Amino acid sequence: MTAVASPTGNDAASALRRLYLVRFGFAVVWAALLFVSRQELGPLAITLLVLYPLFDVAAAVVDLRSSRNNGLYLNIAISLLAAAGLAIATSAGIPAVLRVWGAWAIVSGLVQLAVAVGRRRMGGQWPMILSGGISVLAGSSFIVMASGENPTFANLAGYATIGGIFFLVSALRLRRS
Repeated sequence: MTAVASPTGNDAASALRRLYLVRFGFAVVWAALLFVSRQELGPLAITLLVLYPLFDVAAAVVDLRSSRNNGLYLNIAISLLAAAGLAIATSAGIPAVLRVWGAWAIVSGLVQLAVAVGRRRMGGQWPMILSGGISVLAGSSFIVMASGENPTFANLAGYATIGGIFFLVSALRLRRS
């Protein structure tokens, strides 16, 4: 039997810092592209909407390899379900997309909040704690928006941008012990 070495705090913080910087870059580029296509569910928007939770899955897998945080398994499952749900919802229209995205934002925000609280000692987690809480509130607002007149998914671009900024701030604040 081969023993698997547990990452040191410094290794985990360094890996998390790099991952958070990549997540920031992805979120900003993704948001800009979605903003361009915000009024219609064309091929670009559909691809972007399904891609975002799939990127979240990939990021959680990378995070899991360096941190071994079991809460990330739940995040992977939720994001895979969200990607499938969004792929289906895009054929039903923007309100369906907002409902699925909102439900995903609520549940994944709660998971992000729990994971970040567990990582408090590592430092740099207050932005992630705030981001998780804001995600729950934003998800609720997306569900409400779905019932409004002429719903649009432009707010998803803002949501991703704010989330990306939280990743950037957290990356910059992680301890370099």
